[in-house]
This record gives sequence, structure tokens and C-alpha cells, in this order.
Amino acid sequence: MSPRAPLTVLLASPRGFCAGVDRAIQIVERAIAKYGAPVYVRHEIVHNRHVVERLRALGAVFVEDLDECPDDRPVVFSAHGVPKSVPAEAKARRMLFLDATCPLVSKVHVEAQRHFDAGREIVLIGHGGHPEVVGTMGQLPDGAVRLIETVEDAQAFQPRDPANVAFVTQTTLSVDDTADIVAALRARFPDIAAPHKEDICYATTNRQDAVKAIAARAEVLLVIGSANSSNSVRLAEVGRRAGARAYLIDDASVLEPRWVEGARTVGVTAGASAPEVLVQGVIDKLAAAFDVTVEEVDTAQETVTFKLPRAVAG
Repeated sequence: MSPRAPLTVLLASPRGFCAGVDRAIQIVERAIAKYGAPVYVRHEIVHNRHVVERLRALGAVFVEDLDECPDDRPVVFSAHGVPKSVPAEAKARRMLFLDATCPLVSKVHVEAQRHFDAGREIVLIGHGGHPEVVGTMGQLPDGAVRLIETVEDAQAFQPRDPANVAFVTQTTLSVDDTADIVAALRARFPDIAAPHKEDICYATTNRQDAVKAIAARAEVLLVIGSANSSNSVRLAEVGRRAGARAYLIDDASVLEPRWVEGARTVGVTAGASAPEVLVQGVIDKLAAAFDVTVEEVDTAQETVTFKLPRAVAG
């Protein structure tokens, strides 16, 4: 038997669950424990197949609309946020609902409302159709928010009053891509009102910085996360931009050893909605084929936590 080839695994830190994801999952778990199954969840609580399947096994029922929920069972709104019309409908039906919207997404909603109340025309930098974008645009009347997805969109945007424009952003975007769009807007509208604090969340920024640190040293980058997870997709893009061959994988079962053949150094990270157990599974699969040395590359410390809603906090 020939000796296994040596392989250095650079493990990005921070990686995996952020405070908003952790809070959202806990809300569903505690709702099931308190109220019994089924507990309905409007949209996937977070964008990770493994998390959704585990919660489904506990008694969560995932739906896309309140029309699919009975009046007499609890419903949880996902971490991505919902349009204002959704809690309004739930209140009208006297439903018990729990809002698992990430507090950092709620902050963007508050900013958008503040700009609207000040009479500004609002630009939202984000990806069309993503639930967070749908939720943010749904905080205000139709037509109050203009979606900008690219630098070209920013250059083509024609506001009613160029001196009275504001922007907010989706929280899970590429930091670098967003900076380019913001620069294009500022070049055209020097007085554009910006967020008090960066809208792209700390966890997205930290995970992208960690990927840049390891991708610069690795031939291959493995990003653990689901294909509908915006922040996970962005991590793969950041890795490719830094020069690594990047693969987005749900778990170790889809990892192809040929992707790593000939590589001496592989980076591993996980999107903000991917459980740590999936990271260990990927390392174990690599260790079965190679003589693996794991090096953790720590680029930031995260201490953020978010309070649970009072209904399930006890």
C-alpha cells in the first residue's frame, strides 16, 4: 500500500453559524419544545438543507405562505425577514407567531423606514428574489425602494431628485462587489445618505476576510453550505477571486477526491448557516484519502449574541 500524500488543511476561523442563525434555530427548537409539534415555519428558517431536515424531523413544517398555516398552530418567520404584510395578516388571523428575523436584518428595515419618513428615494443593493430583499422591500409601499444589483444598475439609476437619495444593502453580499456599487452611486450622487453602520453583517464580513486569508495560500477551497445560501455562494466567489479553485458543497458526501488531487494545501470554511459537524465530516473524508495536517487560521473573534423573543426565552 502506497503512503498517502501529505495535505495541509487550512481551516478558516470564523466559519459556520453566526449569532442570527443560532438564534433563529433556537427559536424553532424552543417553540416545538414549548408548544409541541407541528410548529410552522414560513420559508426555510435558514438556508441550509441539513438544518431544515433536522428541524423537520423534530416537528417543524416548512411553508412558503401563511395560507398554508392553520390559525391554531404557532408559526415562525425566518431569519431573512418578511414583508410587513405578513405579521399584519398573522395578527388579523390571531395567530401565535414568533419573528426569527436576524436583528441585523431588522436594523436595515429600520434604516429604510427612517429614510422613507425623511422623504428620500431609497436604493437597496441586493439580489432580486432573495427572501431578505423581498422582506426589506416589503417594509415600504410598492415603488418606494429601487433594487440595484450591479454597477451597471447603479450607473443607469435615474432618481426623481439626485440630491435626495439613500441606500441600504442586503446583509449577506460580497463586501468587495458592494463597495464597487456604492462607489458608483457616490460618484453620481455625492450627497447620497449611507447607513449609520455598515449593513453587510459582521459575520459575512468576517467569513469573507477569513476566506481571503486561506485562499491566498491554498490551491483548492471547499465551502460548506447550501446552494441557496447567499453568504455561502459569496464565500466561494471570494475564494475564486483570491486565486483558489473553489467548490460549494452541502457536505462530505459530494466531495470528489479528484478535486484535491495534486494539491498540497486545501482551504475549508463553512457558510453562516452550516453546522460545524459538516466541517468535521469534510476533514474526516480528506483524512481518509490523505495524510492530513489541520491548521486553523484565525482572523477575528466573534462574541456577538442576540436575545431570544420573550415567548421562548424562559
